[in-house]
Amino acid sequence: MPDTEFLDTESPDAAVMAVLDGMVDLHVHSGPNPFPREFDHVEGARDAQRLNMAGMLVKSHHHNTVMDLLAMREQLAEVKTQVFGGVALNSQIGGLNPDAVAMSLRMGGRAVWFPTFSSRRHIEAHPEGGGFPTASFELPNRIVEVRTPDGGLRPEVHEVLELVAESDALLSAGHMYPDQIAEVFVAARARGVRRMVISHPNFVIDAAPAQCRDYVALGAFVEHEVGQYDPNGNKKWNPTLLLDWIRAVGPEHTVLASDLGQRGRPMPVDAFVRVGRLLLDLGLAEADLRRMVVTNPSFLIGLAPDRPGP
Repeated sequence: MPDTEFLDTESPDAAVMAVLDGMVDLHVHSGPNPFPREFDHVEGARDAQRLNMAGMLVKSHHHNTVMDLLAMREQLAEVKTQVFGGVALNSQIGGLNPDAVAMSLRMGGRAVWFPTFSSRRHIEAHPEGGGFPTASFELPNRIVEVRTPDGGLRPEVHEVLELVAESDALLSAGHMYPDQIAEVFVAARARGVRRMVISHPNFVIDAAPAQCRDYVALGAFVEHEVGQYDPNGNKKWNPTLLLDWIRAVGPEHTVLASDLGQRGRPMPVDAFVRVGRLLLDLGLAEADLRRMVVTNPSFLIGLAPDRPGP
């Protein structure tokens, strides 16, 4: 049941908040960060208590967020929501840098993102930063390649995957091309990586539902971002599209996350409540919504040890 310390049971949103109670958000862009942020990690975790969130994963495109969380640990100790960090393999940390990955994971990191805004695919989609936040200062960015000139995966890819498997951490596909994602996921599965996810397949990456079903066959989950469907948050798409995606891939293979924290955008809790209500009104079953925000992400971040059944 919801934690009534934070849930207003008289609110018209109480029913959807009960479904979301205890959820996990795998995609939070809180600060500090070179991009302007609406809230920092502690503020985000405090607000997450409105949904009794079990956990949130904080992501930076530029640095290892585990260091942030260690610096904020006294403040975070007073918050019920657990906050996890990780490292994205963009040019600011040296790209495909196994040493940076090992440090992050061995300091408690739970996630490794393959190149996001340093991927060739991202730079093609946003050649001048269009549709993406602007950094607070000039931010160098070099393309990080996952393949060698002859087309094979770079040796560092395999080193990183070994580290992810060793730590039983979450592997994210970042913003790579769909065919690169498939190749990395095949290699990851061969090394025993259990927790894999592709974020916003229809944003930047441009992966079709059929390709996502191939990722699912390799053991991956498909993540969609409520921030892109929130009618009060610079909505990009109609929630009916999100429901189509859920039905195409299956709620048992889908995760909903926020991808929020940018300056001027909603708090994740509010976006989850609004989009959750819209999905339920469109006919999504409460059990399916709960599967996508509680069960699946709890496994991916390691709060649940075993993969959920079908």
